[in-house]
Amino acid sequence: MATTPVRPLLFQPAPRWHLWTALGGAVAIHLTAVALAQKHEAPVDIPNAPTAIIEATLAPPDATPPPEDIPLPEPPPPPEIKPEYVEERTPPPRQPVAQKFAPIKSLAMSMSRAKALAIFAPRPQYPYEARSRHITGSGVCVADVDPATGNVTDASMAQSIGNPILDSAAVSAFRQWRFRPGTVSKVRIPITFTMTGASY
Repeated sequence: MATTPVRPLLFQPAPRWHLWTALGGAVAIHLTAVALAQKHEAPVDIPNAPTAIIEATLAPPDATPPPEDIPLPEPPPPPEIKPEYVEERTPPPRQPVAQKFAPIKSLAMSMSRAKALAIFAPRPQYPYEARSRHITGSGVCVADVDPATGNVTDASMAQSIGNPILDSAAVSAFRQWRFRPGTVSKVRIPITFTMTGASY
């Protein structure tokens, strides 16, 4: 008994008419869908439609015409105001007010009177060098006074004591004196140096 040989199972393609039928159906469905879409979207085209522009102006009912311009009378011209010219006068410079003082005392006043008018009158110091040498003497010092302030501006020995150390001590002391303003302008002050000290 003869046996038939077994063939291996192989893929066998479908007949061709199946393929062409499926492809034709797909194309037909696709074209039908495109035709329906264009039919709904196509705008209605009106050939040569005339376009008209209408201008309308709305007016209020029973509008009254604008009133006529009534000319107003011109105002009178303003009166002319003439500027007043004021001559500028500069005030004269102020003169310094001179202080009024009592009459200045003469040089012949007593020493006690000069001391009474002095508000600061330090006594001359007896220098140690002159005291150690037992130098003594008398003299006269003249002091110039500023009447406005009462301060002594200058002092000098009109009559020397006889020793420059004592003269210098006397002048230094009298330059520090101060008097009441307006009382004296120059004072002569006698001065004596003894071993006990200076006196005037």
